[in-house]
Amino acid sequence: MAPKAKEKPKPSPSPSPASQPAIGIEDLFTTLNRHIQRSEHEQAVKVADQVLSIAPNDEDAIRCKIVALIKNDSIDEALSTMESSRKLQIDFSFFKAYCLYRQNKLNEALEPLKGQEGNSAVMLLQSQILFRMGKMDASLDIYQKLQKSKIESLEINLVAGLVSAGRASDVQGMMEALRVKATSSFELAYNTACSLIERNKYSDAEQLLLSARRIGQEALMEENLADDDIETELAPITVQLAHVQQLLGHKQEAIEAFIDIIKRNLADESSLAVATNNLVSLKGPKDVSDSLRKLDRLIEKGSGPQTFQLARGLDLKLSPKQKEAIYSNRMLLLLHSNKLDQARELVAVLPDMFPDSVTPTLLQAAVFVRENKAGRAEEILGQFADKFPNKSKVVFLARAQVAASAGHPQVAAESLSRIPEIQHLPATVATLVALKERAGDIDGAVSVFDSAIKWWSNAMSSEDSKLHVIMQEAAAFKLKHGRKEEAAKLYEELVKSHGSVEALVGLIKTAAHSDVDKAEAYEKKLKPLPGLKSVDVDGLEKTSGAKHVENGAHVGAAEPFESKSKEKAKKKRKRKPRYPKGFDPANPGPPPDPERWLPKRERSTFRPKRKDKRTAQVRGSQGAVAKEATNANAKSNQANAKASSSNQATNTKAMSQNAAAEHPKASSKSSRKKSRN
Repeated sequence: MAPKAKEKPKPSPSPSPASQPAIGIEDLFTTLNRHIQRSEHEQAVKVADQVLSIAPNDEDAIRCKIVALIKNDSIDEALSTMESSRKLQIDFSFFKAYCLYRQNKLNEALEPLKGQEGNSAVMLLQSQILFRMGKMDASLDIYQKLQKSKIESLEINLVAGLVSAGRASDVQGMMEALRVKATSSFELAYNTACSLIERNKYSDAEQLLLSARRIGQEALMEENLADDDIETELAPITVQLAHVQQLLGHKQEAIEAFIDIIKRNLADESSLAVATNNLVSLKGPKDVSDSLRKLDRLIEKGSGPQTFQLARGLDLKLSPKQKEAIYSNRMLLLLHSNKLDQARELVAVLPDMFPDSVTPTLLQAAVFVRENKAGRAEEILGQFADKFPNKSKVVFLARAQVAASAGHPQVAAESLSRIPEIQHLPATVATLVALKERAGDIDGAVSVFDSAIKWWSNAMSSEDSKLHVIMQEAAAFKLKHGRKEEAAKLYEELVKSHGSVEALVGLIKTAAHSDVDKAEAYEKKLKPLPGLKSVDVDGLEKTSGAKHVENGAHVGAAEPFESKSKEKAKKKRKRKPRYPKGFDPANPGPPPDPERWLPKRERSTFRPKRKDKRTAQVRGSQGAVAKEATNANAKSNQANAKASSSNQATNTKAMSQNAAAEHPKASSKSSRKKSRN
């Protein structure tokens, strides 16, 4: 803030050294004003200290110092300056509330602002504090009161408040009332696109986000910002565009966009955290370790009452829903990776961090289910539902699912029965009936059908009525469990009201057990089947029934009965088996070997011969081994030569004897030739 112009001090009656610094103070204020205009906050603090060293009680110098410290993000120093100047009776309530708001001490920040509701600046700060506390309706009420104040860019915060309060459908009407276009600024275009996302208009939101990025680039370039600063300012738009791609079903494009944002390591840490969380949710249980590493960079373990906290001041920059999403995703990843100790540690502190949310209780139940403690999970879900009846719908659905999976059908049915707005839906009726039937409570299942029939009978709209479906199933269920009279009444009502053929068939089947005349009367209402007029019914009754013919044509009617006078087909004569010669079938002996036709190598009893490896075992020094090996080779060669010569002589002798026996005349020649050699 610009300081006030300072008056020159009056000259003192007698000259003294204390009267001379007056001119210096005026110059210092001029310098202080110049630093403030140039946003040189550190220099402004130094000059303010110089002024206070000369005039310690100067209110303008103190205010300038506090504002410069706040803009320089020195919140603790600003609070200490206000504390040290408390004796001066200066009203620092607004500055103190803003400093506490920056420190995320939201309840303490509201205290100094009490009694100042008429001030527009105070009301604007109050709305911001309430917005961060998650009290969207109260924040929105203040914004609506401020519309008459003509505060610049108020519509940006007003749209953000409507979206956060779940009133995105009111954004368009509000902007028309204020006569403001969504493209008047890139911040307003971004917030309006968020309202379109809440209304499931993803394509329109994508186009508006692209326009917001283009408008933002042009506006920030006119302010001569660096490219990195422009990218940081537009980071939320970039992340939201990737999220819209995810919502449109372009999963791979969204993953690539989020990975690119994370690789660029944007200076906007809140946008980087949102991109990381969205990427983890897109990947799901795939690559759990990498996803855990990414989330661990955002969450750090604290000390004291706050066991877990977000790193790098993200607690002050993210909304409660965003913080809850990050913690919940980390919790789910711990369950997927079976790190139950860490999961228990985290889930124990989540209810205190988000006391009004259902998610921590659902995560606690998931941990108990993973530990096979379904009864404990059902217990905590039931306690939460009793404590917060307005949030019990999701909890009862989760409790019913846990109980049904654990084999507790009665608990599951009781949980579903406590959600009155879904009792008449066909899916709920079918589930309740199946659970009660499994639990053996047939009367309870019948009462579920009766209640649903009564609700649909009294329903005003008949376009989407499911009455005939439920009545049909109720009649079949009652017939199955022996309540034939009740089933017959339902079938009869269905026939009269809807003319259903299925109901008519069911009525005939049901009435045939007790009232045959009634069954025959309704049987006449059935349309005759085509092609049955030429069938001899008496002949069909005399047949033994249709016979199944494989690979044959399906015939609509059975063949007429053949008289006994027709000659029967001759039976084939069975021939006696022919046995081999000498085979006695009474004493066949041991069965033949089933592997008798297989080669020996392929038989199960075959064992190959083992090679003799004793010759390869040579011991001794290296030279001795070579020498012994040489001698052994020489000896083996000599032995082989002797053996071969003896074998040759033996073979020759045997051949000559055979030749002599066959040819007596030629024996002398052969013997002479042999002796010469």
